[in-house]
Amino acid sequence: MPSRLAGVVFSVASETDMNGNFRLSKPCPPGTPSASRDVALHRTLSLPLLVLYGLGVTIGAGIYVLIGAAALRAGPAAPWSFALAAVVMGLTGATFAEFAGRVPSSAGEAAYVRLGFGSRHLALAIGALVLAVAMISAAAIAKGAAGYLSVLLPLRATVLTAVIVVVSGAVAARGVREALSVAALMTLIEVGGLAAIIVGGVWHAPEDVMAMAGRTWALPQGITGWHGMFGAFLFAFFALIGFESIVNLAEEAHAPSRIVPWAIGLTLGLATALYVAVVIVAMALVPMDVLGASPAPLGLVFERATGLSPAMVATIAVVATGNGVIAQIILSARVLYGLARQQILPAWLGAVDARTKTPLKATVAATAVVLILSLPGRLDVLADLTSRMMLVVFFAVNAALVAVKLRGDPAPDSAVVVPLVVPMTAGLLSAGLLILSLVE
Repeated sequence: MPSRLAGVVFSVASETDMNGNFRLSKPCPPGTPSASRDVALHRTLSLPLLVLYGLGVTIGAGIYVLIGAAALRAGPAAPWSFALAAVVMGLTGATFAEFAGRVPSSAGEAAYVRLGFGSRHLALAIGALVLAVAMISAAAIAKGAAGYLSVLLPLRATVLTAVIVVVSGAVAARGVREALSVAALMTLIEVGGLAAIIVGGVWHAPEDVMAMAGRTWALPQGITGWHGMFGAFLFAFFALIGFESIVNLAEEAHAPSRIVPWAIGLTLGLATALYVAVVIVAMALVPMDVLGASPAPLGLVFERATGLSPAMVATIAVVATGNGVIAQIILSARVLYGLARQQILPAWLGAVDARTKTPLKATVAATAVVLILSLPGRLDVLADLTSRMMLVVFFAVNAALVAVKLRGDPAPDSAVVVPLVVPMTAGLLSAGLLILSLVE
């Protein structure tokens, strides 16, 4: 029997099209400008674009910015930190994959929690956390991007940070396909930079890399080793944040219940493999205290691995981190749009611009908040805060799927369905690691 809550995921009626894709059957709520009431988001995104978007968010948010801090905090155990984060992300990714088939919509996390618990207030709280994560992440990435850009332009960090945020917001305000096409090109460049580091490191110093690989995969020794591994977990977790943002583009994807789960799995798997390899090469080539003290750590690694100028990797890193800012602003705007469409936020944020087919007002609002957040604050503090908030979101989303499954809500035929033990385990892991991060 259909769930009695299935009709309240949104406060408006809903239906599925002939492909089984969830969509709103009513226009925006009263108060939305009339010019935008009949304008919908366009389904223009394919699986490759979604994967490149997910990788752009993930890679731009992490390895270029936080590799030095993770190595300094965990030492040789840093790859274990990334492996632990990948396990948590993988289980939660399976939960997101099922929900993407059940409720493929913008502001996905809020919609999932609302489906699970039927609470508008809880949905608002989770939506606010997702927004905070995206905007603080964008601010943290922008600060990291400014560190690399300073290698090329001798300007104050605050000026460079502001320029990065404003330019990223302008790109995000264009049509989603245009913005993601730019982001896809930037993603290919940043992945190429990481591949060059891995290949160059193995080519130029194979003995050092193999020796470091052997050291890193030994279990941490003593209390200090385990403490360092768990301490770096928050950085590793932050570095892998990104796969979940794909679900917020579900309303702009072709056959979302089919391709969104694939995009989540591919993004997480590729990012984890790249991260672990880069961390091992970086620690083999550059002393950990030097990595931790550098504002542009991969520039040093690139120079040692390839013999080329660090200005080259600085250019790649600016592209990578700038891509991360663009992707997080796109995500923030879609969450604002989705919450407005659910009548949780003011209706004007749910307006779709008739020319760009994007939530333009929501994009401008998101860019302004990111700009404000990016000027003060330390990068490591922003990363820790973001990771803890995301663990709360993951716990809530996993708990929501547990509730849905225990209630017996049927899933659409096209949806991926995971066993009950997956969200239960992922939820417990998220809660446990959150507690550990607060007391460590």
